[in-house]
Amino acid sequence: DVEWAKLPKKLPYLVFVIDELADLMMTNKEVEHSIVRIAQKARAVGMPLILATQRPQANVVTGLIKSNMPCRVSFKVASGMDSRIVLDQKGAELLLGMGDMMIVTPDSTEIRRGQGTLVTDRETRQVAKFLKTVAGPTFERSLMQVKVPSNDGTGDTGGEGGERDPLFDQAVEIMIETGRGSVSLLQRRMAIGYSRASRLVDQMGLAGILSDHKGSVAREVLITLEDWHRMKRLEDGLDASNAAEDLDGDFGEDDAGGVPAELPGEHRY
Repeated sequence: DVEWAKLPKKLPYLVFVIDELADLMMTNKEVEHSIVRIAQKARAVGMPLILATQRPQANVVTGLIKSNMPCRVSFKVASGMDSRIVLDQKGAELLLGMGDMMIVTPDSTEIRRGQGTLVTDRETRQVAKFLKTVAGPTFERSLMQVKVPSNDGTGDTGGEGGERDPLFDQAVEIMIETGRGSVSLLQRRMAIGYSRASRLVDQMGLAGILSDHKGSVAREVLITLEDWHRMKRLEDGLDASNAAEDLDGDFGEDDAGGVPAELPGEHRY
């Protein structure tokens, strides 16, 4: 009864949105299985999953993903083959553009044609501003620290798999300050050897702080200093002994609704 009383009266709405599925599929093939699991279970409890891509290719929109997405929308595509991958038949290559689309829904075997709503830049900025006032971004560390299998197939990352380097935090701040994910930069600024600097860069890549390795080109820094401080606060909070109490407080009486205020121009009935 005590645990039940801690639950919020109203659970928040959860919506999964993945913009540019192709980039995600190229990063790690295991992403497909995670997406399928979400699609299978989220649909049963009313959690919408929205996948978007500009490359409707067979290795991006796989048969397994497509079979678990009962509603599919296609705008104008380059060829009939692209249309078949999304809609299972040709036709989308003949659309007019500017929001003209074809829709497949689970309640009908026929493809319907529709017109997308025009959303102005001003409206987009208003919605983005509203979302930022409701809540800032939070990061789930277990999802950001993706382990990439090594060449020997053991799954050892050689970096994040063990203890994090004591100089990790300092190295991250240097990378964010300079905007470059470079091993030689860490060697000069921190007076350390190549092996340790390379290991630090690998750990930052696995933590989602730096982009993937691009040969001799320096890696791109993916977060800002504010994002890093927020990630640290979240990590420290989860490691603290009173983490459970903090989480319970987040779902207290004042925040029980879990539903954001109305959007501009929105009316609820």
